[in-house]
Amino acid sequence: MKFVDEAFIDIAAGDGGNGCVSFRHEKYKEFGGPNGGDGGRGGHVFAVADPNLNTLVDFRYSRRHDAKRGQHGMGSDMFGAAGDDITLKMPVGTIITDAETGEVLYELLVPGEVITIAKGGDGGFGNMRFKSAINRAPRQKTPGWPGEKKSLKLELKVLADVGLLGMPNAGKSTLISAISNARPRIADYPFTTLHPNLGVVRVGPEQSFVVADLPGLIEGASEGAGLGHLFLRHLQRTRLLLHMIDMAPFDDSIDPVAQAKAIVGELKKYDAALYQKPRWLVLNKLDMVPSDERAALVKDFVKRLRFKGPVFEISALTREGCEPLVKAIYQHVKAEQVAEQAPAEVDPRFAPEPPPTESV
Repeated sequence: MKFVDEAFIDIAAGDGGNGCVSFRHEKYKEFGGPNGGDGGRGGHVFAVADPNLNTLVDFRYSRRHDAKRGQHGMGSDMFGAAGDDITLKMPVGTIITDAETGEVLYELLVPGEVITIAKGGDGGFGNMRFKSAINRAPRQKTPGWPGEKKSLKLELKVLADVGLLGMPNAGKSTLISAISNARPRIADYPFTTLHPNLGVVRVGPEQSFVVADLPGLIEGASEGAGLGHLFLRHLQRTRLLLHMIDMAPFDDSIDPVAQAKAIVGELKKYDAALYQKPRWLVLNKLDMVPSDERAALVKDFVKRLRFKGPVFEISALTREGCEPLVKAIYQHVKAEQVAEQAPAEVDPRFAPEPPPTESV
């Protein structure tokens, strides 16, 4: 399935049905009075977060979505039926924005979450609503209210705990296939990954985290160069970034330190908050470096990069060093989750007073 993470749609909730003007006509009921019913409510437009979807491709080819209008009121005190609602299934992580103003309206973050994105119009009043002591035979009615109409932009941000970033051919796809159940496309040329791949990494029973493999970044990505700039937004919701480095480039003229600095520079240009996220170095392809040269190579690389955070030495192909990396990631992600769920500290000036104790 083609990966689409941005789409524009037009939605329209149903208009309310019109009220009815009617009078009771029965034998021996000469002055039966008004009995025109109200119109029915127009159909709503709902959005539901479907965990089985991972792309907005359906909305690329189906842009217009209209709910049914309410039925008109009828005589004999009969109200019109409500219009049929419609429900749009969207991937978890979809952001719904007003296409005209750019205002963020909704975010679908919880699987199964249902929100109302357009409300149907209320039905109009029939003439039975206007009956009074001085107006016994009203002929007034009101039309149904129009339903909401909106032009929306849908933007999908992949929900992952860990994001992989790095130059093309750094081994991101190989790593995600080694530690998770994802099977991304892998080849020996750059830009193999054309869209994000998600993998669930299972550390133990009921212990797992989600990792996202994104297309590689190149210098100038924040201005639109290469493929990676299209997917930088997917890193904004991650708790941890793994910066993968190819320590055995096929061309001797390539400097891994210069490449690493270029990636960091692109992150800073794109989003300062993204640049401030926890970032670990993962030095990959060390199986292609002679064992007696690895320590010196790694030490020289870290020194030249002036990196102060955690550094992991691995080979995604042979899975050497992957297990300690996975365990460290899980501990970090778990600590972040616990911190997010911790109750906020209460200012002692506004803390509730303890209940009085009864003396015996």
